[in-house]
Amino acid sequence: MEHGRELPEERDFVHRPVMLDEVVAILAEAALSYLGLGVQPPYPSWGRMLSEAQTLLFLAPQLAIYPGLCIVTAVLGFNLLGDGLRDLADPRLNGTR
Repeated sequence: MEHGRELPEERDFVHRPVMLDEVVAILAEAALSYLGLGVQPPYPSWGRMLSEAQTLLFLAPQLAIYPGLCIVTAVLGFNLLGDGLRDLADPRLNGTR
């Protein structure tokens, strides 16, 4: 095999798990920070923001809505990016685009 050339299956094998690792890292960090076991102040964390906003949910719901939307957007974005990279790397889909 020539240097710099790879099989399409190898590319799919690399791209999708890397994107899933990013998603798992975001969700794990947010969950641990929400429980108080993650990043400590003064460093920001979406999970800690959600945890701190829980007491003010009825007075200022935006304090919980924005970090939650950021988590959802980041996770969805990485999933869509992984799917897009898989679609680009899959030669069987060339005729369907």
